[in-house]
Formats: sequence, C-alpha cells, structure tokens
Amino acid sequence: MQVPSNSVSIIYWLLQSLLGRGDAPACLGMSFMSVGANIDLQSLPRDSSKSRRTYTLAPMKLSRRNVLMRAVWNLVWLLLYRPTPMPLHAWRRLLLRAFGARVETGAHPCPRARIWAPWNLTMGAHSCLADNVDCYCVAAVTLGAHATISQYSYLCTASHDYQDPSMPLIVAPITVEAEAWVAADVFVGPGVLIGEGAVIGARSTVIADIQPWMVAAGSPTGIIGTRKRFSRTAATG
Repeated sequence: MQVPSNSVSIIYWLLQSLLGRGDAPACLGMSFMSVGANIDLQSLPRDSSKSRRTYTLAPMKLSRRNVLMRAVWNLVWLLLYRPTPMPLHAWRRLLLRAFGARVETGAHPCPRARIWAPWNLTMGAHSCLADNVDCYCVAAVTLGAHATISQYSYLCTASHDYQDPSMPLIVAPITVEAEAWVAADVFVGPGVLIGEGAVIGARSTVIADIQPWMVAAGSPTGIIGTRKRFSRTAATG
C-alpha cells in the first residue's frame, strides 16, 4: 500500500503549527492527493474458504517510509488531533486528509479515536469513529455513509501467519457499509464486510461477513434478528 511522501513538508508544517504559523505548505496537500484513492476493493482477492470473509489475508511488509510516516502522524495525533474539543470535527477531518485519508463532509472522527495509518482510511458522509475506537488500518478500512463505530471497538485489518515460524504480517481490508452500526467494544477481524444497515451487538466478535440489514451478536457473531430497512433522503440526511 502506498504511503505518503514528502515527509519533510509534513514535519515543517507541524513545527510551524506549534509555533503559531499554521499555514500548510502547498506541496503538503498535493503530496497526499492520490493516497488511498487508488484502492480498488473490487480487485482484491476474494476468500472462498468456509470463513465467509469477503477479502483474503495477504502477506505485507512495512516499508521504512511507512514507519516514518506513522511516527510523524502519531506526533500530529498527540499534539494537534487528540487535544481538540469534540465539536471540532472539521479540524480533525483536515488533519486526516492531510495524511491521505478520504473523509467526506459531515464525517465524525472523534478526538480519542486511534487511527493507525490515515492514508488507509475512508469515511463516508456522516460516518463516525467514536472515542476510544482503535482503527488498526494496516490495510484499507472503509466506512459507508452514516456508518457508526461505537466506543472501544477494534477494527483489526492485520494478523500473523502462525503456520510460518517467522510469523509474517498478513492483512486484509475491512468494509462497514452505509447505515451499519457496530456497537460498543466489538472486535472486527481482517477481511470482513459488514453489510448495509447491519447492526453488531456490543462486545461481539466479527470474523465473518454480516449480510445487509441483519442484527448479529455474540463471540463469534450469530444472527439474532433483522433490522427494518429504510432509505435516508437528502432532506433528512
């Protein structure tokens, strides 16, 4: 997965911000414009195993640039993202976009949400990452419009191949489609697709796809009901 370049510009911008000279250099925005935009989830390999996961785990090696950019992002998160008051979603959206995230208008990235690599994050309009969510986006994490990830949930796109003695890193994307709600303290494993309008009960473990408009709970999750379908209009959105 591509990592944003031009780390010198980011560090320069961070230092300028801390000194009260917060104008981001023009090259900062340009260097991140295409990050995440080239992720084509439809082209990724599909999992045909009994696990019923949409995407297959694949090996991945982290580059030095990835490590550097995450170090810079962690500093920005600590100094400029985490201390912000809850209503300043627009500022946090700006920071995420500066690091390559695709964040639509009205999205709610809360101040205590941890985001491992913003360039792997897509947030649809009015979607929400609540406080204390751990978005471990080593691979792509995509939230549809009005999707909600509640407090303390863990979106985990990575694992390790325990069959290999060296335990290499393996990753797969997570997609939470529009109108879905992942309730508090839920673990969502790599490769999972949570369908449109689905609801995951609190403290559940999701290791397989959840079909649209289903209500699931448990560890691992099982279907416990259905949700009434609705269509959100522009007037009420």
